[in-house]
Amino acid sequence: MAQRFAATRRLSTALAEPLSEADATVQSMPDASPAKWHLAHTTWFFETFLLRDHLPGYRLYEDRWPFLFNSYYEAEGARIARDQRGLISRPSLDEVHDWREYVDAAMEPLLGDPALAGLIELGIAHEQQHQELLLTDIKHALSKNPLGPAMWRGRHAGAPLLRADQPEWLAHPGGIARIGHQEEGFAFDNEGPAHRVLLEPFALRSTLVTNGEWAEFIADGGYRTAALWLSDGWAWVKRRGIEAPLYWRGDEAFTHCGWEARDPAAPVTHISYYEADAFASWAGARLPTEFEWEAVARGQGESAEPAHDPAGGNQLDAAAPPLPRGGHDLFGDCWQFTRSAYLPYPRFAPAEGAVGEYNGKFMAGQWVLKGASCATVRGHSRASYRNFFYPQQRWQFTGLRLAKDV
Repeated sequence: MAQRFAATRRLSTALAEPLSEADATVQSMPDASPAKWHLAHTTWFFETFLLRDHLPGYRLYEDRWPFLFNSYYEAEGARIARDQRGLISRPSLDEVHDWREYVDAAMEPLLGDPALAGLIELGIAHEQQHQELLLTDIKHALSKNPLGPAMWRGRHAGAPLLRADQPEWLAHPGGIARIGHQEEGFAFDNEGPAHRVLLEPFALRSTLVTNGEWAEFIADGGYRTAALWLSDGWAWVKRRGIEAPLYWRGDEAFTHCGWEARDPAAPVTHISYYEADAFASWAGARLPTEFEWEAVARGQGESAEPAHDPAGGNQLDAAAPPLPRGGHDLFGDCWQFTRSAYLPYPRFAPAEGAVGEYNGKFMAGQWVLKGASCATVRGHSRASYRNFFYPQQRWQFTGLRLAKDV
């Protein structure tokens, strides 16, 4: 526990290392938060839910900072409005790092307490989520700079992972599937309880939709054909003037290394639920349900059907620029939209206290995504993991994997 806690805290610091004070403070839209805020909020989490309540004699580092770095916990009182986080020019980035060191040292006597293990696990997983958010939020902010600055200098390096020119279809016979968290170890409350669902026969594509396929969708009038779109999606396209995925410009795409030539064989990313659904309609397919996706990931169904190991996916190993590379893995590269609304499972009950606000209160109007992304820390993903976003959001590494009825 102590090693994983320390490694998680070090990675957050390392991810912010390339950023200037101004980089770390800027907020480019209400959905995104400054990098400095992420570093501070994850520290606030450990200070508030562990040190304040479980370390006798602990004194808050700064009494005024909880107002700045609480996110959405109503039980923890008033907080700065989300869209004003970019106004927090003070404390400085150095002061936030000093606070992190103070909290890390104070946490040491708690890390071996079995009674607190579950709460510490939650804190580690929470910080891992914010590491991905830090990466995607700063990418959006840098993309708004007319100079297109790079977070990491130089172009992406390294050989691509295995790519499949001819996608296969993973057939599933349908039947009863057991869904939800079933293994030992940590899971978020929204991943359970485990329960049974009835699946009709279906097939899931072995590979993600690529940039090249998306270019064909655009060339065929995909963004101009109302019949392909959900009503809300078509209104969104017209209102926002959407013509391509986020970060596309000509034959380029914006990355953490600046503007780069777009690889047609790489998975398409930074698309909304509306776009994913329209593409699936154009392709004569559909989005999978979260239950279908999980059943394939677990290897449920025919004995020849492979299980997919989260450890094999293209996910974040260290402080390096994330990049979708493609391949046959269900995990990594990008979060994959499903057609499943984000709702509670049967017999779901949120945890007691303030931490019960973590997931349950957001179960309305959002859609489930599966599979993790290239910006997700390795070890954070699993078959039962349920990410969720509103249908118009696309600043995360979001893509799609097609499904069809058989």
